[in-house]
Amino acid sequence: MKEHKGIKKLSELSATAICGNDISSSVLYVSALSIIAAGQYAWVALLVVALLLFLFRKIYGEVVGALPLNGGAYNALLNTTSKSMASLAAALTLLSYMATAVISASEGMHYLHAIIPALPVTLATVCLLALFMGLTILGIGESAMVAVAIFLFHLFSLLLLSGAVLFYLAGHGLSVFLANNMHPPSHGSIGMAIFWGFCAAMLGISGFESSANFVEEQQQGVFPKTLRNMWLVVSVFNPLMAFFALAVIPMEQVSGHEADLLSHMGNITGGSWLAALISVDAALVLSGAVLTSYIGVTGLIERITLDRILPIFLLKKNKRGSLYRIILMFFLLSVSILFITRGKVETLAGVYTISFLSVMALFAVGNILLKIKRKKLPRPERAGNLAVALALSAVLLALWGNIIKTPEPGEPYNIRIFAEYFIPTIILVTIMLKRIALLDGLLHFIEMLFVPILKLVSSINNSIYATIDKIQAQEFVFFTRGDNIANLNKVLQYIKQNEHTRKIKIVFVENNADNTLIDQLNQDLDFLDRQYPEIKIEFVHLHGKFGPELIRKLSKKWHIPTNFMFIGSPGDQFPYRIEELGGVRLII
Repeated sequence: MKEHKGIKKLSELSATAICGNDISSSVLYVSALSIIAAGQYAWVALLVVALLLFLFRKIYGEVVGALPLNGGAYNALLNTTSKSMASLAAALTLLSYMATAVISASEGMHYLHAIIPALPVTLATVCLLALFMGLTILGIGESAMVAVAIFLFHLFSLLLLSGAVLFYLAGHGLSVFLANNMHPPSHGSIGMAIFWGFCAAMLGISGFESSANFVEEQQQGVFPKTLRNMWLVVSVFNPLMAFFALAVIPMEQVSGHEADLLSHMGNITGGSWLAALISVDAALVLSGAVLTSYIGVTGLIERITLDRILPIFLLKKNKRGSLYRIILMFFLLSVSILFITRGKVETLAGVYTISFLSVMALFAVGNILLKIKRKKLPRPERAGNLAVALALSAVLLALWGNIIKTPEPGEPYNIRIFAEYFIPTIILVTIMLKRIALLDGLLHFIEMLFVPILKLVSSINNSIYATIDKIQAQEFVFFTRGDNIANLNKVLQYIKQNEHTRKIKIVFVENNADNTLIDQLNQDLDFLDRQYPEIKIEFVHLHGKFGPELIRKLSKKWHIPTNFMFIGSPGDQFPYRIEELGGVRLII
């Protein structure tokens, strides 16, 4: 593969912005989801998630530090277990990115639609996906500049909203927060409320795995800093926004503003201008999450294609060093999902949740296997065994909670939606992994099906050829009186057009022939032999008397029936009648 030198590596700010847009955009919806699930304990659930993410900082840092290659969980499992297991992680990560891209693009355009009611959401979503496809094709450097601008504006918007809420609380006090805390715990107990809030809040860290999928594009030492920066953003703003929402908005009103909780909070604390700014910020940062999906999936697919899980033609690069075929394929897949779901991309939430949490769990498994199977591999940091076990258990618990979660009336369970997308994906990956075995099986099937037929056809062909050879092996005889070449040519034309043979004997019978005549016959027959290559001409010169007795003698000697013997039309001086010759035929 051609190397593209001079491609600038990503700095700490650029790399953090690319993956940070994805994970920090979660604050726009995770606060509402957590409050609906855990009530007044939502901010506690989000703090628990932040603690879990702190454990994963070490887990990711150890694995990627030891194996600093694109691919995330796929790369971790590839180097510690089988290719099939690693491909499972790749399929889950790919599904997670597709769901992220489509959901983020659509939700971003829904926020923009609130500001511009005439905006066609589905068309705008396609245009947004196409825009970031173009930016990614231009190169990761150009994409990073856009990501940085979006990320900094998003942090500014959150800080501005936080300031507005604090100013609002200074004048109005915590009466709403205290009233919300008077509600009985949801799901019957504080523990169950925090558990279901924790399950919902785990979506708030989606995007944490993205940095590991493009680590090769980052400058030396940047990767662990991106993990730290993402953890700080999530640990501060996600619990804080949930706390602020509970302090400003009565809990019973939260479900009515599930899609725009922060915008509504901005309207209460700062007015319509702040609500509009938060909506613009939401549209931008969710768009930034689309960019994260493009960059992350490009690094992932490049890695698995290099390992021959996907067709090698995807690795073609443009002059800027971008893998434009991978990017275009991801765009087409995302658009197809958008149209298959008819714009109702909320149905992809099940795919998003289960695939993301499964990838997190597999990364923890990869860390455990790295400790067991690659003890001597150098790594800049190590996660404690207890921390890894605790992190894996927590993720599996959250995964189980999202699987068994009762859906809204009329909506399918998350696991059903996930299976509809995961099964075709894993089938495709399995076909690519087992393509040699499958092709070999197909070859054996074809042989089993057609070899008996081929043998039968071959046997029939051989039988037919043998019959043809037998028919054409029959020799014919022409008794000449020394005919000129024109008459002999007529004989051969007759044989060619009317008889099935490859050999004829030209017989000349005499007692005292002129040698000149014999020589002339030999010359004429040599010429005719070249003109009729499909018929072998044999000249037989006999001393004797032509008659019925000679014909019978030659027929017996050569095994040629008399009806395969020809003569020219006899004249008046011919001493025998035709019937006396035993069936000899006249042909000239």
